[in-house]
Amino acid sequence: MTPRTPTRRFDFRFAPAYRPPALALGITPRTAWVDLDEVELRVRFGLWSMRVPLAHVVGTSLSGGYAFLKTAGPPHLSFTDHGVTFATNGEAGVCVRFSEPVRVLDPTGRLGHPGATLTVREPAELAAALEELRPAP
Repeated sequence: MTPRTPTRRFDFRFAPAYRPPALALGITPRTAWVDLDEVELRVRFGLWSMRVPLAHVVGTSLSGGYAFLKTAGPPHLSFTDHGVTFATNGEAGVCVRFSEPVRVLDPTGRLGHPGATLTVREPAELAAALEELRPAP
């Protein structure tokens, strides 16, 4: 399906402490963003990417207070819930939950992520846009 509404781009907010480990992995403001249209959510994070049909988005929540060592650098796996975190700051982000696991970190495809945390510049706006665009259950 071709989107009828324009794609909205949400940039990641890079905290100064997060820039060096991100840069070492090719994650910069020019290579990291979130795109959203009425069809899907797309994330680019340096060499990593994720695409999720909006029909698979089941909810969002705002979060924050992330530990630097658990979030700086490449995408991280949460050992608690197996979610994937794309973080460029420790202060604030949006957690997006999926109805079907999404594969990002495991090259074998065995490990799926039931959600993703995205530390975009405007987490509340991304959460609101996702809630507005996702199909009703």
